[in-house]
Amino acid sequence: QELLAESGGGLVQAGGSLRLSCAASGRIFSSYDMGWFRQAPGKEREFVAAITSTGIGTDYADSVKGRFTISRDNAKLTAYLQMSSLEPDDTAVYYCNGVARGSRWHPLYSWGQGTQVTVSS
Repeated sequence: QELLAESGGGLVQAGGSLRLSCAASGRIFSSYDMGWFRQAPGKEREFVAAITSTGIGTDYADSVKGRFTISRDNAKLTAYLQMSSLEPDDTAVYYCNGVARGSRWHPLYSWGQGTQVTVSS
């Protein structure tokens, strides 16, 4: 069971940027794909972005394409989500997780605490 800890959230004005980090506890980090998800108040958790174990392949939800960039540093056991041109609709708690691809990306491990991102208009 991997433990994953998100950080980097905060309050930002619309149009601003934030970079989220996801630190993994174990040395198997480089063996699995990583994903970011988010959950807004009153809504279900939704997929945001994913990156393959090698960092070569990426995938994004349509709502964030062109604004968010997912990356990873396997040597540091850390994944990142660079968010730019933020919009109020991006306000949510953001979570990272190991992922596997079936008909859609699905999480591998228990969810962490997440990190709150609030975008003011």
